[in-house]
Amino acid sequence: MFLGVAKVSIAQENPQITDSIVVEQDSIVEKKPLLLDKVKRHANGYMVIDRNENKLYMYDGAELYYQDIELKSGIIVLDYTTNEVTAGRIKDSLGNLTQPPSFKQGADEVFPDSIRFNFDTKKAIIWNSRSEQQGMNVKAAATKKQNDSVYYLRNAKITTAENIDDPEYYIRVRTAKFVPKRKIIAGLSNLYIADVPTPLFFPFAYFPMTQNRATGFLFPTIGENFNRGYFLQNGGYYFVLSDNLDVAVLGDYYTNGSYGFRLENNYSKRYRYQGNFAFRYENLINGERGLPNYSKSTIFNLRWSHSKDSKSNPNSRFSASVNLGSSTYFRESLNQINTNNFLNNTLNSSVSYSRTFPKYPSVNLSLSATHSQNTQTKSVNMTLPSLTANMERIYPFAERNGIKKGLFQNINFQYTMRGDNRINSTDEIIAEKGLFFGAKTGMKHSIPIATNFKIAKYFNFTVGGNYEEVWTNETVKKNNYDVLLDALPEQDTIRGFDRFAQYNFNASANTTLYGVFNFKEDKKIQSIRHVANASVSYSNSPSFEQYYDEYIIDAEGNTRDYTRFETGLYGRPGNRKSSSIGITLRNTLEAKIKDKDSTKTELKKIKLLNNLNFSTSYNITADSLRWSPVRMSTVIPLLDNKLNINVGATFDPYALDKDNRRINTFNVDNGGPLFRMTSANFNWGYTFKSKNSKGSSNKNNSPIPGLDNNRGIDEQLGGFDSDAETDTSKENQAGLYTTTIPWTINLRHSFTYANNQQQQQVSNNSLMASANVSLTPKWKVNVSSGYDFKNKGVTFTNLGINRDLDSWNMNISWTPFGNRQSWYFFIGVKSGMLRDLKYEKRREPDKRL
Repeated sequence: MFLGVAKVSIAQENPQITDSIVVEQDSIVEKKPLLLDKVKRHANGYMVIDRNENKLYMYDGAELYYQDIELKSGIIVLDYTTNEVTAGRIKDSLGNLTQPPSFKQGADEVFPDSIRFNFDTKKAIIWNSRSEQQGMNVKAAATKKQNDSVYYLRNAKITTAENIDDPEYYIRVRTAKFVPKRKIIAGLSNLYIADVPTPLFFPFAYFPMTQNRATGFLFPTIGENFNRGYFLQNGGYYFVLSDNLDVAVLGDYYTNGSYGFRLENNYSKRYRYQGNFAFRYENLINGERGLPNYSKSTIFNLRWSHSKDSKSNPNSRFSASVNLGSSTYFRESLNQINTNNFLNNTLNSSVSYSRTFPKYPSVNLSLSATHSQNTQTKSVNMTLPSLTANMERIYPFAERNGIKKGLFQNINFQYTMRGDNRINSTDEIIAEKGLFFGAKTGMKHSIPIATNFKIAKYFNFTVGGNYEEVWTNETVKKNNYDVLLDALPEQDTIRGFDRFAQYNFNASANTTLYGVFNFKEDKKIQSIRHVANASVSYSNSPSFEQYYDEYIIDAEGNTRDYTRFETGLYGRPGNRKSSSIGITLRNTLEAKIKDKDSTKTELKKIKLLNNLNFSTSYNITADSLRWSPVRMSTVIPLLDNKLNINVGATFDPYALDKDNRRINTFNVDNGGPLFRMTSANFNWGYTFKSKNSKGSSNKNNSPIPGLDNNRGIDEQLGGFDSDAETDTSKENQAGLYTTTIPWTINLRHSFTYANNQQQQQVSNNSLMASANVSLTPKWKVNVSSGYDFKNKGVTFTNLGINRDLDSWNMNISWTPFGNRQSWYFFIGVKSGMLRDLKYEKRREPDKRL
């Protein structure tokens, strides 16, 4: 091994050059130094200076460092006369070429077979260069380095494949101009797959390689639609307005005249906020103009998402999640990005701003707007806006941060105010009469007062009340029966402020009981514990008859009560006294059992019943039917809590008459059982999976969950140690080559039964199933379907196949039957740099279905 440093003056490196220095009596003429910095060099084999040729030879593991240039190779030759360096490979003992050059200048790096570089002009000739730019690999048979930022390529291969020497595909360019980290501009180019040329030629090509976002065109997707002809989708222009803001304008066009456009925007400000906005519009034409099946419609969708960094201002928060538009947008949209959203039946939106005033007593003020839209019924419910104020709970008889004990210290109250402007409408009414047609406005104030205390250590009591006042700007007046019209006139709407107040009282008591039953030590079940929580509550609401009036409903003078507040937002005041008792019993049953593993000394705890709950109520003031139905619910855990069965049922103590109406007679007194089951439901879900399946987590983006594509599947699933000694026995051979195919099956079942009027009707009984299987590390198949036992039909069914082709990805999706019957095929390059290099074909669902 040799180490050395070349000094600034070339004369010090080569003493022969000193003979050329002319010495005069009064002056010395020196040659300009040929190298402007130190040259650091290293070689594992040898370093030799040829005085005759004025060259330095470095062999085997040669390294040379000069200014910002780093050169490593099997052999390096430095010519001091021309200030050029040449590097290449060397042969090993088997005659194979090894140690190819690695040339790095600044942040640019290439890996050629050989290179020739001039230190003065900074130009270079490179043979079989290899470089990587933003996920794009480039290999050129010959490269000319013009300067630090421009390279000229001849016979180059451009690909995103990892193996640049044997890529699955590449684009061959005859000549190209290469600007590192910016672009490649190429002449005649064509696509090769597995070294086989395809007929896909490009007269010129442009490959952007910028590290940052850049303004430019977005290439459209070209395809064909059975009903609308050929199309261009998602083409447009992308604008980078600043580091915090960008905008994309996209459009679609179909040869039958249909079109659409989209406006998409992303914005962010570090440590402050971030969000995105999208507006989509489509003009759809079906059939041919002049024919009976011709139709024209427009659909739109608007989305906005915004979030604020909580660290920017802890006392102020703003967020938005908006999704609104035409009810038929996702079902009728032609754009491929919307095809997977057709099952979305509800559009929800929410925009809210809240601010907290921390000074005691703290107040939280919130202003929000909400929107809910059912795409099936086309109903729209909006709150524009909703104002809410909440004051923190105050304990007037105790210190703010002190411990509260006893009846008086636990007395507390708080204040809540809510004001709403609600709109309940449909798509058609909003389009015809405006957004705020039929809007209702109101405000509600609530002041709850409560305290809690214990009696005899085991009984917890809570006593309280609530005062409520409702404000409204609209009331109604019922008109008496009109004898001349022989009908009831329409009610009058009175605009103006009005109010009503009401209050109620409540109290509750609860306690928890524990019971343990122990078995003998030789039994598998060692003990069973029962935990029961019993709760009894009482509520009382007086009658507020002062807010009610009468009006005549017929010619005979019969009257009916009504309140002018019956169309209000927050309900009407009660005109009857209410007094009721509620009873709730919650149960948990657990067991301790011996573990199957005899080496474990600790007992295993399992749940036999999880939350077996019973609840009912008794109306003291009712004239009849005082007991409400008993509601039962529980969760039954099975298979080590892997399977949870949710069960619920309702039992009515009262009987039915011949018209199946409830009567004030207990069912047991009517010849039936103590309770009559009026409804029942249960549902469960279970996931079956292979032994080595790791669930849905996939940190390595591998086709098989939990596997790393950089390691062999046999190594990961077969469980062999690559560092261990090789065993050629049959047992080890079987373990080495046998592998488990990862698979997952999900089952979900739901059942609902109704019998409140002896109809004995099954209202819902459906089974949903989905399965995923990875046949190989790169083949994945998934299927989802279900069966509706009530309607006797198969639910939405879809089959999907995914093939990882290394640099490419192939997807097949097929819906074999139903109103969404369709198929879709896609094959394309994975990398976003060449995402437009793809082929896709689809058969869309028939919109008439």
